[in-house]
Amino acid sequence: MPIKKVKTWAWESFWLVQGIFAWLLFPYLGALLAVPEGHSLGEIMASGDGAALKAMFYGALWGIGGLTFGLSMRYLGVALGQSIALGTCSAFGTIIPALMVGTDLFTGEGLALLTGVSVAIAGIAVIGYAGSLRAKNMTEEQKKAAVKDFALGKGLLVALLAGVMSACFSLGIEAATPIKDFAIGLGTDALYAGLPAILLITMGGFITNAVYCLYQNVKNKTIKDYFGVPGNVLVNNVLFSALAGVLWYSQFFGLELGKSFIDNPVMLAFSWSILMSLNVTFSNVWGILLKEWKGAGSKTVVVLVTGMAILIISLVLPTLMK
Repeated sequence: MPIKKVKTWAWESFWLVQGIFAWLLFPYLGALLAVPEGHSLGEIMASGDGAALKAMFYGALWGIGGLTFGLSMRYLGVALGQSIALGTCSAFGTIIPALMVGTDLFTGEGLALLTGVSVAIAGIAVIGYAGSLRAKNMTEEQKKAAVKDFALGKGLLVALLAGVMSACFSLGIEAATPIKDFAIGLGTDALYAGLPAILLITMGGFITNAVYCLYQNVKNKTIKDYFGVPGNVLVNNVLFSALAGVLWYSQFFGLELGKSFIDNPVMLAFSWSILMSLNVTFSNVWGILLKEWKGAGSKTVVVLVTGMAILIISLVLPTLMK
């Protein structure tokens, strides 16, 4: 929603400015909540025998996913772009960390985890099918009216890449576990102990995104976006970039806070998939409200809603199997 309120700026200009808020300022403020009296954020982030560098490395890889994630919404719209990208991200971001710690995905807790992820992917596939129906049913004019730069083929490739690389965020969280444990050892409330890890990952992602956006600024001669717009437009763009940033950060702020209340190991491992599934569900709700599906036909909407229902079912399956 805030993206649509930014005026005149090129995509790379908006993406960089909102990234300052989403990946630096707000994660930094959140991480400060994890610092107990008498200690420093630097002390916490430097712990864990190289865990910080690993988290930042995964963050840099995730940053590539962040770039292509933004492009997926540009070419496919909020609803379809997020559905494809986050669906792929959900699968890789849940399954790979489980495999890295030696989880058997075909028995017990591993099977419950695999089943939940598989059902979530099925729901996302149904939503993707709804997107293909929309592309068939809508005229080029309707597509452009709903999504200015709509391009199904290019958008699908970008969204798939975004999903694979975005899963590195989940890997970064796992890599930063020693930092979280160290913070708890210092007396940090478990509610906030994972927030320094989020800052490390987003710092790595910011570097990747900043390099690309500044390159695009130079290439497209859009550096003037930051200095050559009227004052009221600049204020408007910065405010909506800040709003986009805090909304983006809030998902991972909520993820780390929520995980502190979960003692079921299956649901803890499945928390990443829960976040991604809810992202897909609500992105499609917003897509409907923003009329991105207008003119797509009643059958397409039924398929879309069916996919969203399957996603919601996937959220409770692991607990039922457990």
